Amino acid sequence: MHNEIDILPIEGTDYVELYVSNAKQAAYFYILTMGFSPLAYGGLETGWTDKESYVISQDKVRLVLTSPLTPHHVIGDHISRHGDSVKAIALRVPDTQAAYDGTLSRGAISFSEPTRTEDKHGHVVQAGIHTYGETVHIFIERRNYNGIFLPGYQPWNPPIQSTPVGLRHIDHMVGNVGWNEMNTWTSFYEEVMGFKQIISFDDKDISTEYTALMSKVMSNGNGRIKFPINEPAEGKKKSQVEEYLHFHDGPGVQHIAVATDDIVETISQLQDRGIEFLMVPDTYYDHLKQRVGVIDEDIQELKKLGILVDRDDEGYLLQIFTKPIGSRPTLFFEIIQRKGATSFGKGNFRALFEAIEREQELRGTLT
Repeated sequence: MHNEIDILPIEGTDYVELYVSNAKQAAYFYILTMGFSPLAYGGLETGWTDKESYVISQDKVRLVLTSPLTPHHVIGDHISRHGDSVKAIALRVPDTQAAYDGTLSRGAISFSEPTRTEDKHGHVVQAGIHTYGETVHIFIERRNYNGIFLPGYQPWNPPIQSTPVGLRHIDHMVGNVGWNEMNTWTSFYEEVMGFKQIISFDDKDISTEYTALMSKVMSNGNGRIKFPINEPAEGKKKSQVEEYLHFHDGPGVQHIAVATDDIVETISQLQDRGIEFLMVPDTYYDHLKQRVGVIDEDIQELKKLGILVDRDDEGYLLQIFTKPIGSRPTLFFEIIQRKGATSFGKGNFRALFEAIEREQELRGTLT
């Protein structure tokens, strides 16, 4: 990628932790509807007294669902303020102490100091820094550990059966920040984390008759971690980012994009299991051939499922977005299949935004 030294080597996304009001029920939801498998548990039975976490996985995607066990808990306060939402994006690093010291020396604010935890399976070193809103990045060094997940957890084997739907790894995660804050946070990723800006969209790229937003995509040295950062832009009505900021009460993770190798199969299964997706009008498919050229998939099948297609210089991609996953119109998932394309579906923004606006209309928030 770049010839210069990568100031923050990252091996990949280790896990994403969500603070949720009922971790056990949330875990069952993801297992039954999205094909995750139960992996690990931490809580009263493992000696924790104030919180519990259920860890679920599918190929390289790991979600940690955490709830408080006592009233007036900091996690409970977070849920009361933001609803069920992403708290931590954990990044696997070769050296936690170096990652922590380096980012702090470049201006990061500490969330948690480097801590070594161990059990009979080895040891792990973790530390954390703050990013936008109340979101944090956890650096995790686990090369000396071969347990189920982390020290403090035990295997979780509930009597529940589910088969995977083909989710492979996290492709990117999008952060929504406040008015005029996008450049502040892209600078943070550039200066503190050593990321590079790979794509930028302005309000001319991402707008409809009513709403607009701006976005910049930041990527780390080896390209494995991609964080688009969105901010609202002036429009006639309240944009999806403004709606998010209102219901989330500030900046946070807007969506998690997960890659699949066969989007038609994945989406068919997800729809059968009850996951709801944003649907674009059938007219979107009328001129799809002219817009994206030859593709391997059957357009009628894509139309039936509501899958969008976009092409860039490298190839094409297929993508679709779920409706919000919880009670508040905040966090959702994107399912993406890349066939060479390295971009983010710019050609679909307008159709997608109009679909989101129709949902906002139903919620009464497009004012």
